[in-house]
Amino acid sequence: MTGEALRPRIAFHAPMKPPEHPNPSGDRRIARLTLQALEGAGFAPFVASSLRTLEMAGDAAAQAALAAQAQAEAARLVEALRPDPPALWFTYHSYWKAPDLVGPAVCAALRLPYVISEPIHARKRREGPWAGFAVAAERSLAAADLLLWSTARDLPSLQALEGARLAELAPFLDLGPPPAPRGPAAGPLRLLAVAMMRPGDKLASYAALAAALARPEAPDLRLEVIGDGAERGAVETLLAPLGARVRFRGVEPDPLRLRAAMEAADLLVWPGVNEGFGMVYLEAQAAGLPALAEDRPGPRHVLPAPPHGLPLPPPGDAAAYAAVLATLDADRGRLAALRGAARAHAEARHGLEAASARLRELLTPLLRR
Repeated sequence: MTGEALRPRIAFHAPMKPPEHPNPSGDRRIARLTLQALEGAGFAPFVASSLRTLEMAGDAAAQAALAAQAQAEAARLVEALRPDPPALWFTYHSYWKAPDLVGPAVCAALRLPYVISEPIHARKRREGPWAGFAVAAERSLAAADLLLWSTARDLPSLQALEGARLAELAPFLDLGPPPAPRGPAAGPLRLLAVAMMRPGDKLASYAALAAALARPEAPDLRLEVIGDGAERGAVETLLAPLGARVRFRGVEPDPLRLRAAMEAADLLVWPGVNEGFGMVYLEAQAAGLPALAEDRPGPRHVLPAPPHGLPLPPPGDAAAYAAVLATLDADRGRLAALRGAARAHAEARHGLEAASARLRELLTPLLRR
């Protein structure tokens, strides 16, 4: 028997966006990373279904059609998998706009252990245009043997589920090679912001950042902004008081060039208004780039705490944010030490190896033997 044959097979499903979807997005990226982490944990994951149940318009007829497709898909999978059932079914991300309508039926028919990562529970969605899907999402959560939460924001509502078994799976990514060592930086602080320019929370974060950088407490600095979007004009207006000290670079689609920009900067600056956790904070840590956010649940959950990380100023306190920048400007040795601490924190908690070890620990006891 080959080593591959000895690996427990895990059926994988991502109802919001399957990993082979042609359009890149954060959800597709995490689905692919989850497959990598499962493989690194010693399992043999395979995409069991590519059915996408995402329904964004609140259209009851469209939801009914997706439910019918899911019923047919589940029946097909039961017959296809019955001769050689997998050891476990793993769904990435089930929520009220994209519930897992396939996994619970297949698991019930074949008596498979059922796990969901990044589930979202929103009881208030039982009313309104997604009511049926919200109930279906609740049923999937109730059927799961284990719910893996990744953001502090989602945890309280999951804890309200009666009988739910919860475990943390920290957000993770492929860290890549360690960055080259650097000595203390000289000259103006080189700040970097990486975010799309969308209405709502992203624009609010840009506004908070602009207010902080315009404060008299803020040191001499240069800001590079990577991102674009519908609110580009509004962001340019917000940062106009910085004049020539700010450079707009636009979207950077090349991950190697983005990584190089992070390795060249002194500090990632992003307040993180209502961020679930903020993948950019993990990318920065992978590049050895410390980050300064506001003290919000999402950033707090993934950034190292002092002394290995920075004190996070209160939300909306531009003076406190600027004061942290001034402290770093005055102590470049501290800033250099934070670079190494950022990478070490990412390796210990947010890398693929850490995720694989955690998945192996949590899933092995559940496997169908």
